[in-house]
Amino acid sequence: MPLSVTWVDLAIRIVCTLIAGIVIGYNRGEHGKAAGLRTTVLVCLAAAVAMLQVNYLLTLSGRSSDSFVMNDLMRLPLGILTGVGFIGGGAILRRGDIVVGVTTAATLWFVTVVGLCFGGGQLLLGWTATLVGCGVLWGLKWIESLMIVSRNARLTLTVDQDGPDETDIRRRTSDREVDIVEINLAIKDDVRTYTLNVRDIRRPNDTSLPHLVEEFARQRGVKEVHWRHLG
Repeated sequence: MPLSVTWVDLAIRIVCTLIAGIVIGYNRGEHGKAAGLRTTVLVCLAAAVAMLQVNYLLTLSGRSSDSFVMNDLMRLPLGILTGVGFIGGGAILRRGDIVVGVTTAATLWFVTVVGLCFGGGQLLLGWTATLVGCGVLWGLKWIESLMIVSRNARLTLTVDQDGPDETDIRRRTSDREVDIVEINLAIKDDVRTYTLNVRDIRRPNDTSLPHLVEEFARQRGVKEVHWRHLG
């Protein structure tokens, strides 16, 4: 970090910060995240401005050249990183048993570091980090769509006297796309309600109902079928 910053240096760092924030923020914006384009750009810009302020304070009138050591100016960018943690925490939401927003929170923390790099004059490091970050957000998203993942889900069956019992349910689910983790039974009058906690094994972008659910819905004695992913 140079001890003196010219207006040209200032402009270059701010422009680089804006471009990096827009590129990374566009990914969050196009996915409809709460912390989208504007939030990402502002966070990245705030980090860069903090580092620029540190750079300007390095040379203080009437002090020795090593006065910035006594002033401990690096507390300012460190405080920025801590503050972004609160913003990232607000981006993480829990909807029932599903937690969303973790990637957005990580992105905000990442662009903060990128902004610190540009604000401190490490342009090559900042652009390298931006390119790697874009590769992670766009490239790994495509790879994730090809992965076979295991997700927790819940299948609820309400059956009458003619419906399947636990033995029949386990037999039907064997060698299928779901694995039973736990079965709970509730009985009221002549109606039985089976709650199955299962692992659903499929690709992340596959939102169709498992064939097993459709088979249960057509089976004699089954009054209601509910299927829900838990995350």
